[in-house]
Amino acid sequence: MSRQIVLGNGSMMVGLDKYGLVHDFYYPYVGLENHCTAKNIHHLIGVWVDGKFSWLDDGSWETELDYENDAMIGSVRARNKEFKVELKFTDFVDANSNVFGREVAVVNKDEKQREIRLFMHQVFIISQSSRGDTAQFIPDENLIIDYKGHRTFAVYGETEDGQPFEQYSIGIYGIEGKEGTFKDAEDGNLEGNAVEHGSVDTVIGFKLNVEPHQPEKINYFISCGVTNVDTFALFEKFKKDGFSERLKKTREFWQKWLHKTASIMSKIDDKYKDKFVRCLFIAKAHIDKRGSVLASGDSAMLNYERDNYSYCWPRDAAYVLWPFIRLGFYDEARSFFEFARDVLEPDGYLMHKYQPDRALGSSWHPYIHNRHRELPIQEDETAIVLFLLGEYLNLSKDEDFVRNLYRTFVKPAADFLDKYIDDSTKLPHASYDLWEEKFLTSTYTTSVVYAALISSARMAELFEFPDDAIRWQNTAEDIKFKSKDVFFNNEKGYFYKGFLLDNGGKLNFDATIDSSSLFGAIMYKLFDTDDAYVERSVRTLEKELVDYSPSKGVPRYENDHYHATHHGTKGNPWFVTTLWYAQYYIETGKIEKAHYILDWCMSHMYRSGVLSEQIDPNSGNNLSVAPLVWSQAEFMNTVLDLTD
Repeated sequence: MSRQIVLGNGSMMVGLDKYGLVHDFYYPYVGLENHCTAKNIHHLIGVWVDGKFSWLDDGSWETELDYENDAMIGSVRARNKEFKVELKFTDFVDANSNVFGREVAVVNKDEKQREIRLFMHQVFIISQSSRGDTAQFIPDENLIIDYKGHRTFAVYGETEDGQPFEQYSIGIYGIEGKEGTFKDAEDGNLEGNAVEHGSVDTVIGFKLNVEPHQPEKINYFISCGVTNVDTFALFEKFKKDGFSERLKKTREFWQKWLHKTASIMSKIDDKYKDKFVRCLFIAKAHIDKRGSVLASGDSAMLNYERDNYSYCWPRDAAYVLWPFIRLGFYDEARSFFEFARDVLEPDGYLMHKYQPDRALGSSWHPYIHNRHRELPIQEDETAIVLFLLGEYLNLSKDEDFVRNLYRTFVKPAADFLDKYIDDSTKLPHASYDLWEEKFLTSTYTTSVVYAALISSARMAELFEFPDDAIRWQNTAEDIKFKSKDVFFNNEKGYFYKGFLLDNGGKLNFDATIDSSSLFGAIMYKLFDTDDAYVERSVRTLEKELVDYSPSKGVPRYENDHYHATHHGTKGNPWFVTTLWYAQYYIETGKIEKAHYILDWCMSHMYRSGVLSEQIDPNSGNNLSVAPLVWSQAEFMNTVLDLTD
């Protein structure tokens, strides 16, 4: 299930599912820890009216989710025709404190006054474990706290005139034969149990006398801290400031933040502007203030897979930050470069992926291949960060910052790329490809390594390290020269995916048609766009993969089985690879074709601007995580390319 709205402030991120329910709740890092994620566990919202009860996810509600046009503030509308009730949510993570707030307007669509009861349910899996939690009602403050160890959550709600919730209950969730305290709400009344421990959930309830077509508002919020004292203090400050004032301040914060892009935004085609802004907010919500850039906060794939995407892949992070740099948002990039510097291995390479707290992430890459010790890395991840740092320098002119990274990041990383070369080929040694599957010397990785060494040589020259500049430049030129003879497959008329050098010195080629081979070669200037090899490869790709399915779009490579829903197809279309193709069209002046692809992307976007990772080739349904922040970034990059 997708997260159609994500909200964050750099240390906290909340994801709302298609019903508008909280399904991901990350704190104190964006992406770590998730205090909601588990199979089908989410906070519920219920309505009781005229003796009948309904939960928002029971199939009887029509729900629309979107963002406000100029702020990272969610807008959810839920309608129940049978109940003649409409709920309007205005959702935000406070810009300056770790508080999640929901303003709920309850609208009576009947022609007579009615009592409508609203129930807000919370189920925290604190620190990703359901054991040992404690939930308590605190009578003086009229709030509920849920805590374990160094994590405390305070839940509170009040009417617009300041009256706190009238009902509450706390109980056991999902163990000892009990479904959860949320069941207590279904008769419209809560029993008022004041404490429970273990695996717990809580519910608060409001009784509202609602006139016809006149909304009654509830202000609901959850404050987070590492101790009860901290969380109480934050709760008291937020309440004293006033819910409406904190919502106003958050709206103003994001409007001011967005205003920095005004000059560029004025040049963007109006057709794409609103979705561009939504992509920007979605990406921003996934960026931790300490430097991590989360690939996706959508934890739903835990229902089906071994792990999720709540990690920082250096490659994904670099692609996500590229539009930020182009827009003049430099703070996010600087924090990430410091993150990369701090996790860089002593020998100068970055590992597969990282947790937001800089710990090493999970991996399926072994230290051994073909009975030889090999690094379990994707070399392109080290290379692309170097390349992005050079692009950051070109646009920001921030020489002092980059100079300070020269000895701690640029030199060790570029030296690694310079040495991680096979003597017999003068090309990069094998590593895992960008899709994390095959161990080989790929066209894509070679292209990024080439660009990174060129970029590093320019930085070395600028900072007066001539020996480094000459060495890295020479290695890059060798790579470019050797690539001409190795990477093109005349039989297929396309770039090889790559090759593996065996013990006897033979190159064993992989002829899979992979979209990254072509676009890596173009994007990182290993080959020119008017090169005959490129032109033949484009024709081959168009024949074999582009728009091959009813859903259109471009798969990663032929016979890609990741999340495949149909046997015999060539692979699911991905937004990233399809947008790369649009960028090629822009580069070669075929603007109308680029517009066609952007329009195709928008046709598959959720209303809120969320793009998934891939789609079903036949039905066009979204597959895998949503959002995939890389997808959002490539949409922005493509729009910016058009603008440029």
